[in-house]
Amino acid sequence: MKTIKLLSLLFIVTLTSCSSVRVNADYDKKASFDSYKTFAYLKSGIDKAEISDLDKKRILYAIDEVMATKGFSKVENPDVLISIFTKERERVDVYNNMGFGWGWNPYWGMGYTNVTTTPEGTLFIDIIDAKTKELVWQGQGAGYLTTNPEKKDARIKEFVSKILAQYPPQKK
Repeated sequence: MKTIKLLSLLFIVTLTSCSSVRVNADYDKKASFDSYKTFAYLKSGIDKAEISDLDKKRILYAIDEVMATKGFSKVENPDVLISIFTKERERVDVYNNMGFGWGWNPYWGMGYTNVTTTPEGTLFIDIIDAKTKELVWQGQGAGYLTTNPEKKDARIKEFVSKILAQYPPQKK
């Protein structure tokens, strides 16, 4: 009975860890974040992102939405420029299962190995001071990716909103 409860808990933890986005941010402690009220995109940076144009649009729409909720306006002559960068890799998980007992494993003490791969991506959002052209804030989010078009919008919004939840940084 304890084994069943442990396996159920492990399954739930595995599902929740796959669905979460792990985020991190860093910033220039001398930057004047209070003075930033407007933004635009750094076209050269957006063009370099190695993802489909549709996914770029999804990311930019999500950034527009989150920045608007934070009181920022998108303008031609902005206070900050926003750029994105992406990385993708295959996450490989190897599970070794030892089987004991008769009934489901005829080889006493022999187990099996299960290997799974999951596409995982990292999205970087850079915020650059438009006057000095210096990076003042960088957020990143990493998590699993989906190829399902219906789920992509929600997944990208989750990435962007969790990353930008850390912007502007709270000074201590």
